[in-house]
Amino acid sequence: MLKIAVCDDDEWIRQHIKTMIFRQLSVQADLFSSAEALLAEEKLYDIYFLDICFKKEEGKEMLDGMETARRLRDRTDAVLIFITALQDYVYEAYDVEAFQYLLKPIDEEKLCTVLEKAAAKAEKKQAVLPLLIRVNGRSFEIPVADIFYGESDGRKIILHTKNGVYTYYEKMELLEQKLGNGFFRSHRGFLVSLKEVAGYDRTSITLKCRDTVFLAKQKYNDFVEAYMNYLTGR
Repeated sequence: MLKIAVCDDDEWIRQHIKTMIFRQLSVQADLFSSAEALLAEEKLYDIYFLDICFKKEEGKEMLDGMETARRLRDRTDAVLIFITALQDYVYEAYDVEAFQYLLKPIDEEKLCTVLEKAAAKAEKKQAVLPLLIRVNGRSFEIPVADIFYGESDGRKIILHTKNGVYTYYEKMELLEQKLGNGFFRSHRGFLVSLKEVAGYDRTSITLKCRDTVFLAKQKYNDFVEAYMNYLTGR
């Protein structure tokens, strides 16, 4: 399922876009009233609706949408859609590879068209993008289809794949967000690929690579549901 964030200091606009997203895609969007709040969120999204000009608070330096987009680009190549009352930033928007630029007041028909195209692009990215990791200063692109499972080791991730094992610094929560659908957090220390499951019982999951990982008792029912949904293509 797509993950969508809406960041605008106007509550009416946030709620309006959220309503349109749910009406068209049946997806609940997360709402943020400031760039700072959005950037503080560790969760990564597939689509960002981002205001460009935020109201200034007296005596407080605040980020604008363009700088926020630049910082987001350091973390993700998600679909960025700017929303603003000004046309002055159109060319700047290209610098951060913005997908679209919506002018306020937002035209509902235009929003629906943009949302449909953005969702299609985001879903395509989910299907083909490899996982990018850095190991000892070197970058590696790991095809998601090649990943068996990830396990946490303190502040590090040990990633088990068809082409070997990679150890690098990252939080398990962030890896879970990046891999998204098709993976299940079976235990606080393990994230498994559902397509690599060979068997399971109430306390463990055996993978096709013959490794066995923990399955927390409180997650057993959720795992069975997720695995059955995967097998039936839901």
